[in-house]
Amino acid sequence: MTTVISPSTTYQLPRIYDINSYLHDRVKGYGVRILFVCYGNACRSQMAEALANQLGDGKVLASSAGTHPLGMISSDTRAVLGEKGITLEGHWSKGLEDVLVSDMDVVVEMGYGVKCKLPPDFKGRLVKWQIPDPFLLGREHFRDVRDLIESEVRRLLAELEVQDSKLETRNLKPENGDSEVEGG
Repeated sequence: MTTVISPSTTYQLPRIYDINSYLHDRVKGYGVRILFVCYGNACRSQMAEALANQLGDGKVLASSAGTHPLGMISSDTRAVLGEKGITLEGHWSKGLEDVLVSDMDVVVEMGYGVKCKLPPDFKGRLVKWQIPDPFLLGREHFRDVRDLIESEVRRLLAELEVQDSKLETRNLKPENGDSEVEGG
């Protein structure tokens, strides 16, 4: 959040200003932009974003958002990513209105009732996963979900040909030949 101080008042500028500027600066030079969407942006999508950015070898720009952001990231999310040497420093819980969805190449719905309302100008690919929500279920469940997400992220990056190698081609066809893009 950016704070502007005048002689008499402190104003809070909307977070969308910060994230859009941040993403605009980071998108330059990246091959594939991926958005992971879950319910609260406190667990699953945060894990997926961090794992994709690490495993993408500098060839992807992963972001995350929630359909109903909780405003915080679970301490268990931070802990289980920390076990893999991944930090969430600088991350915060974001909503879809805080992210440039139309600029994404791939949007991943994390599953279990999550529906990402896509803008009409979205030209990318919608991918649907069924990742259980670990929120409030304990550290061991978080580890299981983290490992499942890592497996799915590796599969997606391999399909997009960006993991641990050079980016040669971008396969942005809908999964399984399905051209349906849901909004909700």
